[in-house]
Amino acid sequence: MAFQRLPSLLSLWSHFQQSYRLQRCWNSTSSNNPLRILFCGSDEFSIASMNALHAEQLRAPQTIESIEVVCRPGKRVGRGLKEVREVPIKNAATKLGLTVHEIDTFTGWTPPGTPVDLIVAVSFGLFVPSRLLNAAKYGGINVHPSLLPDFRGPAPLHHTLLAGKTHTGITLQTLHQKHFDHGIILDQSPAPGLPIPTPDSCTVSDLLALLAPKGAEMLVKGIQNRVFVPPLKDAGWRATADSNDIVHAAKITPEDRHVNWQNWTWVDINRRQRVLGSLWSKALVSSKYSEGQNTIYEEKRIIFDGIEEARDLLPESERLALLPGVPFIRGHFSAQSPRDDKAIYVYTRDGQLLRLVKIKVEGDKMKDSLTAALKARMFSSNTVSLDNVEFSLFHNPLF
Repeated sequence: MAFQRLPSLLSLWSHFQQSYRLQRCWNSTSSNNPLRILFCGSDEFSIASMNALHAEQLRAPQTIESIEVVCRPGKRVGRGLKEVREVPIKNAATKLGLTVHEIDTFTGWTPPGTPVDLIVAVSFGLFVPSRLLNAAKYGGINVHPSLLPDFRGPAPLHHTLLAGKTHTGITLQTLHQKHFDHGIILDQSPAPGLPIPTPDSCTVSDLLALLAPKGAEMLVKGIQNRVFVPPLKDAGWRATADSNDIVHAAKITPEDRHVNWQNWTWVDINRRQRVLGSLWSKALVSSKYSEGQNTIYEEKRIIFDGIEEARDLLPESERLALLPGVPFIRGHFSAQSPRDDKAIYVYTRDGQLLRLVKIKVEGDKMKDSLTAALKARMFSSNTVSLDNVEFSLFHNPLF
């Protein structure tokens, strides 16, 4: 009886093997079909990744079938808002002959034409909604210039330098359905990350030049290796490190350049000047409506162009270090007395003497500090004498 059932069992096993081979073949073919990519980007960092994907498409059309680009519309700038400043990636994509979609919101928008297999967002700025991620065959992936979860947010390059880091890196992650930079990490620069060249003098442009090609390389490698095809493997190592020093890379605002004289050290000021550009404070300026002995003060913004360390220039002024943020000059201030030194000086919270080379008082042009202060009537008529050396001070500390 058992021998009679043997042919039927063999037939069943043969059918199972054939079905398994067909299923395996379908899965292999499905996951290796050329990709239709929707690329969302904006700046130089994303342009590097877009260019690398386009080069990979030309090299291996069996890997990438098509690339279409999404970017934000240009903004009107300048006097009268007559000039339109385009997003940099638009021109770069147009030169490559790629289709460009300009949108300011995903609300009500669906990619036209054939279905999208994969959404790639690099330095984009808009949140890709779950509606589009679910519609794409493999969802979405993102290239981020930090070792996530450290420096999540829109300004990782700036905050990496402001934090004084000596290493950084690239992370390839999935696009999360609800939050920026919370996806599954598919690839990450190996520990301890990439060394930052000359971290004490590195600028955002320097860091961008280092990381943009690294990000593009990791993206193409991830496309080639199909790391976005389930089951996904979490490749993050930074997430297991001490989470107490995790920094959120918030958007840079003008307030980030506002000098806090009571709390910032020279290191803080120097870093922010290098990373963010010109810093600013506020000062009380004698109003043009002042009459006689009745001085009226008004608050104005002061922009600094060049803040230098001046450690040994005025040693006799050391006791003024007790007044951080109070600008001064050596000697009696007089509009009639020409001076060789056109700068003004100020101490930081940690007692470092700084030389303010040029300043711009709100409503005026950039000038050497002394000339600008003279015109704005920022000095007090009172002076102090230290070790028989006279110093003229501002009306009030910078704030």
